[in-house]
Amino acid sequence: MKIICIGRNYANHAKELNNPIPKEPVIFMKPDSSLIRNNQPFFIPDFSDDVHHEVELVVKINKLGKHIAKKFAHKYYDEIGIGIDFTARDVQSKMKEKGLPWEKAKGFDGSAPLGKFLPKSTFDNMEDINFHLNLNDKAVQVGNTKDMLFSIDSIIEHVSKYFTLKIGDLIYTGTPEGVGPVKAGDRLECFIEDKKLLSFNIR
Repeated sequence: MKIICIGRNYANHAKELNNPIPKEPVIFMKPDSSLIRNNQPFFIPDFSDDVHHEVELVVKINKLGKHIAKKFAHKYYDEIGIGIDFTARDVQSKMKEKGLPWEKAKGFDGSAPLGKFLPKSTFDNMEDINFHLNLNDKAVQVGNTKDMLFSIDSIIEHVSKYFTLKIGDLIYTGTPEGVGPVKAGDRLECFIEDKKLLSFNIR
């Protein structure tokens, strides 16, 4: 099972981190050891003093595919979920300065909490899905798929050029603006529309 993540997929998020707007999806990976399920707590790692939350919609692949055309991409998933891409921002900054990969900052143990999924049939339009993250009962990130630089189907088309997609693979589709640090004692709650699908504590 692969966890494929898309970076800089919302223009305002790219701008808030002073990153250029990409011309094609920015791809990185997380190992399966990064997953946290069942609302288990997230433990801040001892190698970072600046771990940021990044709420993202998550697509679960439901059949084997390679070189998937965009017009057929909708056949390769039937559920939409929500998760967090935790990022050790201080570690990432050092990696970026040296031109090194991000995995130590993005793929560490527990860096990918994953919530429940909803059937795709729940939504009238895949390009108009609201989602948000509450930090200690305050909305800190609010997003809508209409603001994606690359739609879910475009992402599947692009990713499948390079990686064979298998049943159960997860694609984290990018985060909207409003990312920020977490600290021990915080509580995070993630919603798609008005449905809370993920909630957990920071320790």
